[in-house]
Amino acid sequence: MRYGVLGPLAVWDAEGRPVKVPETKVRALLADLLVHGGGPVTADRLIDDLWAGSPPGGSANTLQTKVSQLRRVLGRERVVREPAGYRLVMSDGALDAARFQELVERARGRREPSARAGLFAEALALWRGPAYADVAESLFVRAEVARLEELRLSVVEDQAEVRLLLGEHPALAAELGELVARHPLRERLRMAHMRALYRAGRQGEALHGFQELRRRLVEELGVSPGPEVSALHEAMLRQEPELAAPVAAAPSRRTSLPTPLTPLIGRRSAVERVRALLSPGTRTRLVTLTGLGGVGKTRLAIAAARDLSERFADGVWLVELAGLSATADHDDLAERVITTLGLCDTAATEPDLDDLVGWLCQAVAGKELLVLLDNCEHLVEPVAVLAGALLSAVPAGHLLVTSQQALDIPGELVHPVPPLALPERADAEAVARSGAVELFVERAAAAAPGFALGEDNAAAVSAICRRLDGIPLALELMAPRLRTLSPDELAACLEDRLTPPAARVRGLPARQQTLRSMLDWSWQLLSPDERTVLRRLAVHADGCTLQFAEAVCADADLGPERVPDLLSRLVDRSLVVREGDRFRLLESVAAYCGERLAEAGEEAAVRARFVRRHTEAAERESELLRGPEQRRCLERLDAETVNLRRALEFAAAGGAPGCAVRLVNALSWYWFLRGRLTEARRSLQTALAVDDGADAGARSAARAWLTGIELRTSSVDAEPVAAADEDPASGIGDPVLRARLQWFVGTGLLGQSRRSEGLRLTEASLAGARAARDRWGEAAALVELAGNDPAGDHDRAELGAALFQEVGDRWGQLRATRALALAAEREGDRARTERLHRAGLLVAEELGLWTEVVETLTWLGRTALAAGRARQATELYERALSVSGERAYGRGEVRAEIGLGLAARMRGDREAARRHLNRALAKSPSPDHAADAAAALAELDLVPPARSRA
Repeated sequence: MRYGVLGPLAVWDAEGRPVKVPETKVRALLADLLVHGGGPVTADRLIDDLWAGSPPGGSANTLQTKVSQLRRVLGRERVVREPAGYRLVMSDGALDAARFQELVERARGRREPSARAGLFAEALALWRGPAYADVAESLFVRAEVARLEELRLSVVEDQAEVRLLLGEHPALAAELGELVARHPLRERLRMAHMRALYRAGRQGEALHGFQELRRRLVEELGVSPGPEVSALHEAMLRQEPELAAPVAAAPSRRTSLPTPLTPLIGRRSAVERVRALLSPGTRTRLVTLTGLGGVGKTRLAIAAARDLSERFADGVWLVELAGLSATADHDDLAERVITTLGLCDTAATEPDLDDLVGWLCQAVAGKELLVLLDNCEHLVEPVAVLAGALLSAVPAGHLLVTSQQALDIPGELVHPVPPLALPERADAEAVARSGAVELFVERAAAAAPGFALGEDNAAAVSAICRRLDGIPLALELMAPRLRTLSPDELAACLEDRLTPPAARVRGLPARQQTLRSMLDWSWQLLSPDERTVLRRLAVHADGCTLQFAEAVCADADLGPERVPDLLSRLVDRSLVVREGDRFRLLESVAAYCGERLAEAGEEAAVRARFVRRHTEAAERESELLRGPEQRRCLERLDAETVNLRRALEFAAAGGAPGCAVRLVNALSWYWFLRGRLTEARRSLQTALAVDDGADAGARSAARAWLTGIELRTSSVDAEPVAAADEDPASGIGDPVLRARLQWFVGTGLLGQSRRSEGLRLTEASLAGARAARDRWGEAAALVELAGNDPAGDHDRAELGAALFQEVGDRWGQLRATRALALAAEREGDRARTERLHRAGLLVAEELGLWTEVVETLTWLGRTALAAGRARQATELYERALSVSGERAYGRGEVRAEIGLGLAARMRGDREAARRHLNRALAKSPSPDHAADAAAALAELDLVPPARSRA
């Protein structure tokens, strides 16, 4: 049972159905027991409370009768009698007031303003009206009602102060006015309102608010305003600068460029040249940096792109292609770009999305951005196709490409990247000016503290750099050798190593042979175990954490406990790069180690171990995605995305029997949450096309996931994906998974307007989840059924919300909040509807569900317009327009422009209204949106300007 006291007294059973408590005294008895929070209450106290000091004759028997009636409703085991009195047995979280206080405590313990605001909003959304509304006149409940109402008001004040920090003063100025009128003597609330008014440009109203407070205090209490509000008033009179709204930092350009761990050395002029090639005064829109492996193309490109970030309003983006298979096509590349740009959520709203390149080009057609496609040499053909399409469709788009060979398409400017400059003369001053020497000395000093360039070693350092041809990777590999060798000794070793013809590898250019020789030498200096770890690391496409390094590199002959030390030695030798908690191989080193892995005959075994470990990790994370670890779990899976794709590639090639289907089953919910529905569909189809020995139940699960994904990615008019009488989860033995997949397919059917089929499967999933005691599955089904009930099943939504709260799933809480808001809207409770939407907005922003953010903002904008709050509506629609533009969400842009037009009309600014509505008309992707914009435009000349409340 669950109990509600934040509003009229309410009881719901385990399935979310309301439980009617008959007769006034029985309800009062329940309220009295709830006031005591599950603690014992003596019979005498209950009699006194229920009959207000005037008990009837035989009051003990009468009380026993009321207790019996309550037991018949709730169950005998829930109302028990103990020596200390009667007690209501409740589980944790069964009382909404307790959940409210828990959320408030969590919010007050958080440091980030946005997190605090979200938890405060979630707590306030639990209120359905005044506390204990239908028994509030009873004496025994008054103290608890007063306590809860005071706590509620203090939370409103907390939330207002946090929202002021977040810059939401225009909205607060409008929202707090009514609350201040109801509680005119609350100084903290009045101060928040005054600050909001002042920062919204309504200084006169802010000062008037203080005068009103002072008058009421004198007339009603005979006291003056407190020192804090008086000081605020005086500061407003002096217009002190600290009263201004927090200055928002200049919007940083959105980018995926990494922060370099070390400065770029010896490339200052090269960076300036690349930057000049892409400067506004030139017509070049595609620059390809070419050069041998290890020469520093990627570092140069990132440095140049970073310097250009202020020029590109829509961001500078690094798309790493090294992890893609050589068999990838242009749609695979487009999918990688869509993911990098953060457009997956938008793409997921598009039905029948098969042409990813075309969709990408359309999505970014009006944007001004620079995309850096890195490590393209194994994908020259598909990169050329994608680059040509983007350059044709995006007039303000620019591409910077790194590759060992050019793309050879029209408009490409090829810029070869040479090695670092070598010393022109042998004297120490000239040697120090060389870029190659500067890099070598920097890395040598880091590896061997105390090393410095001087007259005594300048000639040897110059010889080292010349022998290494100024190749940055070779210089970095050799610098740590100065721990054990002097510069002269190292120069002599290099002379011996690189002079004999036998050291050369046929078919390689001279400089590439230099790098190969350095890699050979570095390899030979390693111990057998160091070589083992290094070559096995090459299986990772995008680096790895220590845990994955241990899991993949260890075997029967090399225990996992030894891997950290061996990895540390490889980092010290510059063969492995550590970035945060990840260990990476540079591309040239990775390619070399891949060859060594094949030579050792370990490739198949290490790949199989790599697949198994990543499959097991994905399966562990899959369940965590539905609990309090959801956000961190998403981040971990984001970090491993490239490796997981490689694991699927290896598994599909037969590298690990049974793992392809297991892996896609484990990742399907992650793909859904991230909006990567196209990747999910392609991956599931790939796994199901492989006969990898997966059991029948796993293959049935994969087919069910695929059915649910296809329902979400096909248009309503498309040929039906699932048969009407089919249970897509019939072959799945695990009852929890079977119920969850019934829900997943059922909700997909509902989205396709196949209502009866969708409801049948969702009802079946609810029954299955309850039978399996799966709280998450039960919550998901309840919320979906509540949202699809024309009458608005508030009780099912409430129970679903409570269950999602219990399991800690933030995505589920967002879904539940949406269902509760819909129910509240149907009931005409506009204030609660707005609170719920604001709580959902913060969760959507936290999870990066940007289309949900836009839809919620536009709903709040419509609400503000309906209430005549034009300024607040304008702010909300402007936020919606900004997010829609960033995420290429065209429908959101149209709705926001229409809303801005309507808000401008309400303010009386017809020119601005016409401008916004014309933009909406031009951007409309569908006749429906165009009709809305056209109708609003027509009304401009028919409806006189309306005066609005701020």
